[in-house]
Amino acid sequence: MTAGFALPALEHIEAAAKLIYQVMPPTPQYNWPLLSQQAGAQIWVKHENHSPIGAFKIRGGLMYFDQLARQGSPPAGVVSATRGNHGQSIGFAARQHGIAATIVVPHGNSVEKNAAMRALGVTLVEHGEDFQAAREYAQQLADRDGLHMVPSFHAALVAGVATYSMELLRAVPDLDVLYVPIGLGSGICGAAAARRALGHRVEIVGIVSSAAPAYARSFASRTLQEAPVSTRIADGMACRQPEQAALNVILDEVSRIVEVSDKEVEAAMAMLLSCTHNVAEGAGAAGLAAILRDRDALVGKRVAFVLSGGNVDCGVLASILAQTHR
Repeated sequence: MTAGFALPALEHIEAAAKLIYQVMPPTPQYNWPLLSQQAGAQIWVKHENHSPIGAFKIRGGLMYFDQLARQGSPPAGVVSATRGNHGQSIGFAARQHGIAATIVVPHGNSVEKNAAMRALGVTLVEHGEDFQAAREYAQQLADRDGLHMVPSFHAALVAGVATYSMELLRAVPDLDVLYVPIGLGSGICGAAAARRALGHRVEIVGIVSSAAPAYARSFASRTLQEAPVSTRIADGMACRQPEQAALNVILDEVSRIVEVSDKEVEAAMAMLLSCTHNVAEGAGAAGLAAILRDRDALVGKRVAFVLSGGNVDCGVLASILAQTHR
């Protein structure tokens, strides 16, 4: 329990799973021998890139819109901000419920994530230079047009995304360490909820981009700290202003936070493609980048990371592969 926010209990996570499995099956977790050989430990990958939108966020969106529908008359429209995967989740779930969705993205956002959101029927608005500016503008649109503002962090979102950690921890009950990327915090809070609900002993480690260190600085100081964002590749972790409720959970439940550079993330993206033939976006490869940094301390351990999404622009991936395979 944290101030103003309670982690979902097992019955709530299992209820979320029943809802989600009506739309998609549990995603796989695989121990890849070549990846384990490269990292020097037994590495398990939770493949959230195998969801219908190529990212874990769909789980939270399905749960949030189900809860919204149960509250009575649905809103005429919803609005939210994203760097891509949260917006796809909203677009997917809103379309299921026949609700119009407006999504605000910052200028320079992923071309292919934008296209994926439009394909789901959302009205896409470009505003601001980073996620925080887009989020503030989305709230302005909500106030101006009477739209329901879908937050990027909410109890229903956490309950939904906790299902992937529940799947992983049940499948690998002797797991020692779990690495989870931090965007605004739903994924890592969901991991903490699943661990507590199952009574698992796994250590949870958070990962942020060294070019978006707000959560790492907040964790170190134990107070909310904003920090500028300059990452070129890890848009899923491009957080300038942390969420206080998420930070409270992280302070209680997470052992440490590892910062990884864009160069380390790019190398991990290339390694994942080479060793597993899976495409990872920057945030999706961040866990592997952190494991490679920690490899000396992980020898002989069973370690997992969340490949949280695979939605990277083809041109960006081609450039990374060209640089890392010279």
